[in-house]
Amino acid sequence: MTDPTPKYFDDDGTEINPDLIPKPDLCITCKKDGQPGEEEILCNLTRADQQGEEEFICEAYEPRDVDE
Repeated sequence: MTDPTPKYFDDDGTEINPDLIPKPDLCITCKKDGQPGEEEILCNLTRADQQGEEEFICEAYEPRDVDE
């Protein structure tokens, strides 16, 4: 039986724990935050790629509706 949990690796091949990737404020205000599946994978990869950068940029950002 295979584990369906996606695994993430940096450029050196070291596994990254997605729970330890810092979540920028922009992510917290995005309607995609917390969505499971492919969206979660893309968000984790975007955050992992920009760790340590001065500015966080996400081309997939969509602001939450006020009612959410």
